[in-house]
Amino acid sequence: MKSEQKKQLRARAHALKPVVITGQAGLTPAVLSEINLALEHHELIKVRINADDREMRKEMAQQICSDLGADLVQSIGHIVTLYRKRPEQKS
Repeated sequence: MKSEQKKQLRARAHALKPVVITGQAGLTPAVLSEINLALEHHELIKVRINADDREMRKEMAQQICSDLGADLVQSIGHIVTLYRKRPEQKS
């Protein structure tokens, strides 16, 4: 993803609230399913990752991106912004 596109996505995401919040269990299949569903509906979402360790949050964000084919737009504290282009719908 080009830096110009990331900049535009960050601007669009500024007013968004997290739509999925990970719990103490971390990235369970149910949480990944919810994130996948949110990406299908919205393309651009925020996820709150509740992990105390910065490295753990980074690893979880990378796992979400690799498992779901999403791009990490931004990561600030516990909040990550994810983007995945919606597939073109055939008429």
